[in-house]
Amino acid sequence: MFFDNDAQDSTTVRHHIGEDVALLSATEIENRIALLKAEIRRLETDRHDRNRSREAAEALFRL
Repeated sequence: MFFDNDAQDSTTVRHHIGEDVALLSATEIENRIALLKAEIRRLETDRHDRNRSREAAEALFRL
């Protein structure tokens, strides 16, 4: 699995889960960390939105 914000852009940071990072610079590792944190925030936001929708539907049907 890899994260790629824009597959068309060859300068985009990409990260493959489990990829060997031994040859990366500290800056490149920081960029990878930022990319992964952004993806985690995106997933957490989606999860939160889904939970709110489910809770609203459950509350509606309990009435």
